[in-house]
Amino acid sequence: MLAILIFDQYWWFFVPGLILGLYAQYKLTSTYGRYVRVSAQSGLSGAEAAREILDNAGLSQVPVGEVGGRLTDHYDPVKRALFLSSDNFHGRSLAAVGVAAHEAGHALQHQAAYAPLHLRMMLVPITNFASQAVFWIMMLAIFLSFTKLIWPAIIAFAIITVFQLITLPVEFDASRRAKEQLARLGLIGRDEGRAVSKVLNAAAMTYVAALVAAVFDLLHFIMIARGSDE
Repeated sequence: MLAILIFDQYWWFFVPGLILGLYAQYKLTSTYGRYVRVSAQSGLSGAEAAREILDNAGLSQVPVGEVGGRLTDHYDPVKRALFLSSDNFHGRSLAAVGVAAHEAGHALQHQAAYAPLHLRMMLVPITNFASQAVFWIMMLAIFLSFTKLIWPAIIAFAIITVFQLITLPVEFDASRRAKEQLARLGLIGRDEGRAVSKVLNAAAMTYVAALVAAVFDLLHFIMIARGSDE
């Protein structure tokens, strides 16, 4: 019972991340939904746009594959492969081209040995472990005094926060590279650049929200630790 009271005392630390996260998801859904209905003047699909960018950069060996789900697009640095959700793989919209170019931007980062990308790759295993640890810490808190688990929780959330912090420059840089390549190769018209930027900025907001949530989660447990020491 004491653990629950201590835990709830700082419940409001969860609010900023929750609100920003909901807003970021709404912004992404609405912006993507708007521009997925606007055809790209080039007539290219997302897969074709990504292929153009990769081939032009000398990355013809990097495959562009299709993956299930919605907005599940990602670049796998281990497989050195780019995966696009079905809507963006086949779609010929500005949203599809923008998202595909963003993922191709990650491949360009890998090719250029972009330091933040490699640092994020190194942190993936320990971050996955920390995320699983958080789940088990919360489960154990039901049976044990939460104060006994506070420092493992702080360490786990600190790792997650660092990972989210490193993710920001990786994602913003990938979008920058995407917009540069789309314009340089003539894959989008001058008047289409603003629409692509809106889609990519909305996607980037989700990473900002994740960082804010991680920071406030970390502060939440630090406050619990301070309160238990008093």
